[in-house]
Amino acid sequence: MALIITKDNFEQKVLKSTKPVLLDFWASWCGPCRMVGPIIEEIAAEREDIVVGKVNVDEEQELAAQFRISSIPTLVVIKDGKITNQAMGARPKAQILALL
Repeated sequence: MALIITKDNFEQKVLKSTKPVLLDFWASWCGPCRMVGPIIEEIAAEREDIVVGKVNVDEEQELAAQFRISSIPTLVVIKDGKITNQAMGARPKAQILALL
């Protein structure tokens, strides 16, 4: 299951992670986010070599601002505390995995 990422656990779970991190910035009212959500959960269940996290932009506005999220869903890949890839909009699973 994907981790719920908040400003309180962000440093520990994301920045200090020894594995690549896939973050899904989403909101409950966003249709495309609801399409991507199950795919993100599937990836979280299948891939133990990465950390998968979800950031609710309504609840975590500071994190959304920090990443300059202007549209959702936005997927961000972080390795060693640095953003290595980013994509906006709903995508099929193969394209999401290709970000890694």
